[in-house]
Amino acid sequence: MSIKTSNDALSTLEQNVRAALLQVIDPEVGENIVDLGLVYGIEVEGNIAKVNLTMTSPACPMGEMLLDDIHATLTRMLPSTMTFDIHLVWEPPWSPDMMSAEAKLRLGWD
Repeated sequence: MSIKTSNDALSTLEQNVRAALLQVIDPEVGENIVDLGLVYGIEVEGNIAKVNLTMTSPACPMGEMLLDDIHATLTRMLPSTMTFDIHLVWEPPWSPDMMSAEAKLRLGWD
């Protein structure tokens, strides 16, 4: 059963998903996945949070661990009624240009 929500509630839920993803740290880079530019989109429909994300490389050896961490963090930080639909995508390919200015500064890529 889907929960009907207003646009304001959806916006808040999307912000909550984003805030949770800010807690997920890429183990190779040591930076959160949002500021790294790995999160391509967040959409909440009813009680389902859809997240499109990528990795820094298709050959990322930590990919499964990172996906597990994402799911655990979302489960821990969001209402138990929410379910998560996490899609790993490769287009467009990630590049350092996708990082936030803050992440670049913290990593000395300025």
